[in-house]
Amino acid sequence: MDKINVGLIGSEFISGIHARALQKISDVRILACASLSKNIESFTSEYNIEKWFTDYKKMLKIDEIDAIVIGAPNHLHAQMAIDAANAGKHVMCEKPLCMNLEEADQMIDACKKAGVLLMYCENLIFTPKYVKLKELCDSGALGNVYLLKQTEKHSGPHSEWFWDMNRAGGGVTFDMGCHTFAFFNWIYGGNKLESIYADLDRCVHVDKTTGDDNAIIILNYSGNRKAIAEVSWAKAGGMDDRAEAFGSKGLSYAVLHMDIALKTYSETGYGYAVEKASDSKGWTYTTFEEEWNYGYPQEFAHFIDCIKESKEPIITGEDGKEVLEMIFASYESAETGKNINLPFKTDAEKPIDLWTRYKNVGG
Repeated sequence: MDKINVGLIGSEFISGIHARALQKISDVRILACASLSKNIESFTSEYNIEKWFTDYKKMLKIDEIDAIVIGAPNHLHAQMAIDAANAGKHVMCEKPLCMNLEEADQMIDACKKAGVLLMYCENLIFTPKYVKLKELCDSGALGNVYLLKQTEKHSGPHSEWFWDMNRAGGGVTFDMGCHTFAFFNWIYGGNKLESIYADLDRCVHVDKTTGDDNAIIILNYSGNRKAIAEVSWAKAGGMDDRAEAFGSKGLSYAVLHMDIALKTYSETGYGYAVEKASDSKGWTYTTFEEEWNYGYPQEFAHFIDCIKESKEPIITGEDGKEVLEMIFASYESAETGKNINLPFKTDAEKPIDLWTRYKNVGG
């Protein structure tokens, strides 16, 4: 197998990252893109993608396509993945995996029956700083790691559909908590998650969404290990992504963006500073090689390697389902005010359905 031919579903912000990451891999060709967005023609022109469609099912009929990368709104993930599997295409699905646990099982089963890969997109486990942090934790350099902290904060999503709970399925806990939860599971490895306690709120975007825009979540793992997640759509000034590990013989801080950026002062502004930053005037942290530092090219290189070598990805559909279960448990905890034990089973259609206190309030 010489080149792997890939089809993208989606043409907005995240699909641009997908396209740039894939174009850094020598044995990949982005053959087509399908999207309902108005920018589909300009998107495919920008990335020199030969074919474009407004119906992804038509793209799936192209025999030469080996794999599909899904970068569409959350409520579309499951059906798109199932259709791609039935068409014999490997699937890489952007987080979150889908809207609920039943859909997750359907996606996993469809890909297994078709004999295709299902890789769950989680770039944090490919982020160079976080990879080094895991090496420190695994090597014993920090002793017995008893506490992890991870932060994912910015002022809110790019696309309007994120604010619509029927399409998004949940607020910031669903959108960004899935990053944090996958990170904790990865660092703690074989330790079993035992319980979750979550405090969710809407602090800023009260007129824009019925979803949560700020959350603090405590997770208890076996072996007396804990983790604290702080996720927010309510933080001004651009993306803040950082992790901390505390052990019996040491500790380590891994700060993305700010620690690797240029500290810049500009009275005129200069364009792009960092993801989600609304302005570049005054003091800013000017990022560079942002996608590499976030692990996106590494993530896609792994996916392509798994296809070529017929091996299982290090993060699978099952891992995505596990994260989804943690998300549902978080919304249940926030609603009940209780510590929720894992495993947690629910037939709720989407996570936000378990958090009813604010369901009819706001936009």
